[in-house]
Amino acid sequence: MRYVRVSVNGAPRWGVVREGEVLTLRGDPYGEQLVYDGEVFPLAQCALLAPCTPGKIVCVGKNYAEHARELGSEPPGFPVLFLKGPNTLNHPEGTLHAPAFVTRLDYEGELAVVIRRRAKDVRAEHFADYVLGYTCLNDVTARDIQQHDGQWTRGKSMDGFCPIGPWVTDEVDPGHLSLETRLNGRVVQRGNTEQFLTDVPALLEFITAAMTLEPGDVVATGTPAGIGPMAPGDVVEVDIAGIGVLKNRVI
Repeated sequence: MRYVRVSVNGAPRWGVVREGEVLTLRGDPYGEQLVYDGEVFPLAQCALLAPCTPGKIVCVGKNYAEHARELGSEPPGFPVLFLKGPNTLNHPEGTLHAPAFVTRLDYEGELAVVIRRRAKDVRAEHFADYVLGYTCLNDVTARDIQQHDGQWTRGKSMDGFCPIGPWVTDEVDPGHLSLETRLNGRVVQRGNTEQFLTDVPALLEFITAAMTLEPGDVVATGTPAGIGPMAPGDVVEVDIAGIGVLKNRVI
């Protein structure tokens, strides 16, 4: 199933994508049962919104060995976590813009996990019970600010620095997904979730041992090697097999 949020007459609506149409829901998809409201809209005529409503975005740093090395360190022996605030949430086709003081704005294409129900002390073997599905995410980073500050909050959490979408799907295996990031049509990142240092079940066990994840929260699973800068006028795409393409323009 593919879950979306769309704008209908200026108001956000939840829906399910089926054969090129959006079947809208009464309420959100986080509960145990979907309730359709009977309305149907052509997908091509819908403006897609970010397909989740996170209270927090929990990100995993250095979850690919080669990415850790390109940052000048060896792979860590455990998941390195940081947070992005809900102010960073951005839509599919949304624009990216950094404050004037930022001198290097980077892309980081990632697989994102969207949580279905409250998750605390989740065992790895039961992780799927807590997952609504998976989507594409760009962990946009002000690299110069991150390096200047010596920690990641400001450089990762500026407004609009987390585009996500185009939808959330439960029809893929998070352990076997190819990922590609393109900048102006040129491939700049290529990886596969088989290369994760910590896989999705283990990540959810590790994270929920420390903090409760709520419905709509997002876990960003880390980016492969190949991070690099973007500039105004650039178009960046995060393409994950079986999910779709997240596309954003820098202004």
